[in-house]
Amino acid sequence: MYKEILTRVKQGYCTIKFPKGAPPALPDRFRGRLIFDTKKCDPLCHICSEICPVGAIDAKSKRLDLGKCLFCTDCFQACPEKAISFSKDYKLSVRNREDLIVTAEQKEILLAEELSKKMKKLFGHSLKLRQISAGGCNACEADVNVLGTIGWDLGRFGIKMVASPRHADGILITGPVTKNMEIALKKAWDAIPEPKILIAVGSCAIAGGPYIDMEQVNNGVESSLPVDLFIPGCPPHPLTLLDGLLRLLGRLEKNQ
Repeated sequence: MYKEILTRVKQGYCTIKFPKGAPPALPDRFRGRLIFDTKKCDPLCHICSEICPVGAIDAKSKRLDLGKCLFCTDCFQACPEKAISFSKDYKLSVRNREDLIVTAEQKEILLAEELSKKMKKLFGHSLKLRQISAGGCNACEADVNVLGTIGWDLGRFGIKMVASPRHADGILITGPVTKNMEIALKKAWDAIPEPKILIAVGSCAIAGGPYIDMEQVNNGVESSLPVDLFIPGCPPHPLTLLDGLLRLLGRLEKNQ
């Protein structure tokens, strides 16, 4: 026991200071929001639309569906004019699905607003979530688990994952909602007492991800249940996840 305590003392303070301090440095390979440079883009070239595996890009109207986007590099590598690039913008969470459909000229997305005054009073300082993988590949699940480590310490915000939906205030769902998981998901949702919230994490839970339009999946959860927060990515970075959760609870400053 003394050895463990001594090791912990030597380690010092490991938890990131965000949101009171600056966010942690993001790696060079981090892919944030996709950016179109309309000045470079050839209006007659539709290569990015044709190569996108999930149909997230409409080259003709220069629109991008961040809910569908896998944040892969297919469009970036295929663009002959190098008009597509990835930013370091980790702030991607929204309250409404349509807010994830952005134009090339749109510099900012309409980030998630906090819960209503009544809901914030209930969940603002204590939010218990049941995490459900509805056919996910475990990438989103892994990054959600990262938030529970000492480096992120999600519990300091009063947000915790619980084992039973009967002990939860809402569901955090990952995966495209396979047909085999549809009934189980609805039963878990029904077991949570009102009022409750639902958070869709990752492109699969939002729009089906790489499995979009397959007969075995439902193209995400919104067709089955009401969603209160959409966190896009494949998978979303832990910082994107934390930013979205804190925005929902009104725990960020207005300029953040």
